Amino acid sequence: MARAENTEVIDKFEQFYRDYYRNEIGELAQKYPNEQRSLYVDWDDLYRFDPDLADDFIAQPDQMRDYAEEALRLYDLPVDVKLGQAHVRILNLQETTGIRDIRARHRGQLVAVSGIIRKATDVRPKVTEAAFECQRCGTLTRIPQTSGEFYEPHECQGCERQGPFEINFDQSEFVDAQKLRVQESPEGLRGGETPQSIDVNIEDDITGKVTPGDHVRVIGIIHLDQQEQNQSKTPIFDVYMSGISVEIEDEEFEEMDITDEDKKEIYALSEQQDIEQQFIDSMAPSIHGYEQEKLAIILQLFAGVTKSLPNDSRVRGDIHILLMGDPGTGKSQLIQYVKNIAPRAVSTSGKSSSAAGLTAAAVRDDFADGQQWTLEAGALVLADRGVAAVDELDKMDSSDRSALHEGLEQQQISVNKAGINATLKSRCSLLAAANPKYGRFDQHEKYSQQIDLEPALLSRFDIMFIITDVPDQEKDKELAEHIVQTNYAGEVYTHQQQNPTSNFSEDEVAKATEDVQSAIDPELMRKYIAFAKRNVFPTMTEEAKTVIEDFYVDLRSKGLDEGSAVPVTARKLEALVRLSEASARMRLGDHVEKRDAEKAVDIVMSSLKDVGVDPETGEFDADIVETGTSKSQRDRIKNIKALISEIQDEYEEGAPIEEVLDRAEEMGTERSTAEHEIEKLRQKGEVYEPQGGHLRSV
Repeated sequence: MARAENTEVIDKFEQFYRDYYRNEIGELAQKYPNEQRSLYVDWDDLYRFDPDLADDFIAQPDQMRDYAEEALRLYDLPVDVKLGQAHVRILNLQETTGIRDIRARHRGQLVAVSGIIRKATDVRPKVTEAAFECQRCGTLTRIPQTSGEFYEPHECQGCERQGPFEINFDQSEFVDAQKLRVQESPEGLRGGETPQSIDVNIEDDITGKVTPGDHVRVIGIIHLDQQEQNQSKTPIFDVYMSGISVEIEDEEFEEMDITDEDKKEIYALSEQQDIEQQFIDSMAPSIHGYEQEKLAIILQLFAGVTKSLPNDSRVRGDIHILLMGDPGTGKSQLIQYVKNIAPRAVSTSGKSSSAAGLTAAAVRDDFADGQQWTLEAGALVLADRGVAAVDELDKMDSSDRSALHEGLEQQQISVNKAGINATLKSRCSLLAAANPKYGRFDQHEKYSQQIDLEPALLSRFDIMFIITDVPDQEKDKELAEHIVQTNYAGEVYTHQQQNPTSNFSEDEVAKATEDVQSAIDPELMRKYIAFAKRNVFPTMTEEAKTVIEDFYVDLRSKGLDEGSAVPVTARKLEALVRLSEASARMRLGDHVEKRDAEKAVDIVMSSLKDVGVDPETGEFDADIVETGTSKSQRDRIKNIKALISEIQDEYEEGAPIEEVLDRAEEMGTERSTAEHEIEKLRQKGEVYEPQGGHLRSV
């Protein structure tokens, strides 16, 4: 542009400020420079004022921002303040560009991207104009540092010699700088897609505002940086952004675009009487059966209501579910299906995950040539306000699994490593799948003893299901028919899609695929769940409260007798509340009704029958999950230890093992069970073997 045109554009911006931002500039003048250093301009306001000016800002953002900031400096203020270093930052750009959709044509343009902060460096000073002092004559030479490289003077402007030079910090100008890595949000991806990221450079007053795991919308200018290989430049360039504004997005599913037409469909669906069955039929329709498990997972997607109390404490609404089962029972397929329909989900495998990968890792900062450490968000942090799906949880090292404890209960991740002390949010539900200790459940042993997970972790799951693969002629026939029909439907559909001259008619294809199609379209299902979580916050009715309280009190009353096991703890009470709220959300109800509470009770009872029953007594025993040892088992261990103490006094070398086993058998304990308990006492160091075949208690 010519100088006259420059003046014309600056005048336009001045007029725009007078028409739209008079009050905001006055407020900026009062707070400048300590409290506020930027004027935030809504792009819609600029477009209403002058569409051409707004479009030019997108096409030539560097130039137009200079003009906008010059107009701000020239603006006639009522107070004696000069906005010399104030910034103009654009907000609410209409169109959001996907990180994976950024191309060479976007170079130099203003774009908006949404995603999760994967990594953020510390805020560091960056020199914008370096004042070099000649060590021979003392002359100062000022050189602007506008690009990514650092420039030094070739020669002194005073003595015309080539230095040496030193930076005069007092005469140089610095600004705060930070680098962010923004990764695509999970809700914008489909199964199998690898999330892509872009690096963003930000400066001055917008630095230090975000942490890894925050969902943000960044508006900035696309730039290119030439790659190097073996210290030689290549024709390939990396893309990065110069950030103009960074907004933390409060909405749970910011990329879920729910139109008015979608809302009509959602409300119509919620009013149908069989809404619950439709959701069950739409959850992994290719997997036969498992109605109770599917219902529980659907309620997990809707989640309960997160409560904040007056004392600043918080009660989680997210529901954690564990599927323990034999190989080939469809656990992994259920988890993968959840990843596809959950509005926000991150999936991983326990076999290939570490504690750092699940929570947060301290990594060498590749932004600063590995000289600093920075945090990189893990799966639980990236799944914030969504679902974290972990398959093969049992394949993780127990030390890595322990990192999950805080994330599941407190819903935050505390990091203290490499000099970094930080707390990241992990407000997500966990859906985990695991196999039994020996690969397959033994029908003749207690299920609780075949679960190879720590009691401290198990107790944090609201619901646990045992899925066994037991031969059953009727069920096997139904399963065989379903699998064969599913494969046939796939054959017919694939044949029609790939062969334009297919012999199969539309009616034949529709009939063949009828049983494996979702009752609810998966995309509508995602929008329905997102809409419910965003807008529906049901409260308990008195009838629902009574159902939950009566169930809990009745079950607890079975533990009143002396010597009885504690059947259930208060953790299950909270699980009942969360499930009831999720049930009300599923039908978009404002109140948790009696039927919602009864549904939650049925699910919890189904889960308790799987893992909460002591097979020796047939009674519910909370300690099986909470501590890993049932009351009957604790009593038996206590009796065997007392037996060893009693017998060891009769023999100088200690209690003979055979004698202990014989007397335990007389007391009603099977010989193999007694041997197992003695081995456990040995492992705990409560008994030892002074000489072969004899025992002594410690």
